[in-house]
Amino acid sequence: MIQAAMKTFVPSALVLLLALPTGASAREAEQQQQQQALANVVILATGGTIAGAGASATNSATYQAAKLGVDKLIAGVPELANLAKVRGEQVMQIASESITNENLLQLGKRVAELADSPDVDGIVITHGTDTLEETAYFLNLVEKTEKPIVVVGSMRPGTAMSADGMLNLYNAVAVASSKDARGKGVLVTMNDEIQSGRDVSKMINIKTEAFKSPWGPLGMVVEGKSYWFRLPAKRHTVNSEFDIKQISGLPAVDIAYSYGNVSDTAYKALAQNGAKALIHAGTGNGSVSSRVVPALQELRKNGVQIIRSSHVNAGGFVLRNAEQPDDKNDWIVAHDLNPQKARILAMVAMTKTQDSKELQRIFWEY
Repeated sequence: MIQAAMKTFVPSALVLLLALPTGASAREAEQQQQQQALANVVILATGGTIAGAGASATNSATYQAAKLGVDKLIAGVPELANLAKVRGEQVMQIASESITNENLLQLGKRVAELADSPDVDGIVITHGTDTLEETAYFLNLVEKTEKPIVVVGSMRPGTAMSADGMLNLYNAVAVASSKDARGKGVLVTMNDEIQSGRDVSKMINIKTEAFKSPWGPLGMVVEGKSYWFRLPAKRHTVNSEFDIKQISGLPAVDIAYSYGNVSDTAYKALAQNGAKALIHAGTGNGSVSSRVVPALQELRKNGVQIIRSSHVNAGGFVLRNAEQPDDKNDWIVAHDLNPQKARILAMVAMTKTQDSKELQRIFWEY
């Protein structure tokens, strides 16, 4: 009986031993399991410095933007494969100072399509830095999703010895693939910081720490891991009343810059050229020169919305009925939005309403 038991035992033991994976196959199985657990991230490329090239490694400020395609950007950072399952798509290939309202709508609609896809967990948009803050804020207003949307660029081309694009892109994918980034609105990852797309602005053009918010970053990215310190308070994305799918065009909104000895020439010319709203990029608290007030009052009577903003670099904060009687003039104040972001919000808001009181509510809430 003992011998019979051994005969049945030995083959069973051999079967178990044969079933155990070798060291190599065990590692492969583990890697396969890890790969299956990775998030799916789509990188939408639009051009900009992050896709730029200079004549030599010492050219960090003199270069041609929008030279490399998305496939080369992804291939240049092989470590992305450790963060997510990444695929790329070239939406456009231009320097960001040339981005139009039509480009914004094109990009926004493609982002919405991807956000609706069940096999997409996060979206990264590579973008030139000149208007990166405008695109990020636009998407923050019109994309109805909790999925992470991260806009990223670089201050120096990939050919420069001090190039920052690779790490910025790595950090962007790290944030876009993180569940912690869900529901926080459109984000910007530059110089290891996670910024709100609403708040952040380009403050200098020759340093890698160019992008700052007057209210501070939301968090940091360190070695591929996100660390969060605050949340955005203003309405955005899923809580927004605006939806890119319902927007077919954007009204003309222009910016007139104020300064000492300013005249009303620019304001009148922009209105005559078809502007439905004018952003007054004022000094200090959105102050308006006495030489300009009569023209702005007349333009408002003729149906042009007047929105007082401030060109103070580190956080202009415009108070209603301070400096000017906004209630009496039926003007709007931009709150803490700089002129370029006030323009974005005005365009989006005016797709829904022309009422100045409603527009003022929107500026308070967004």
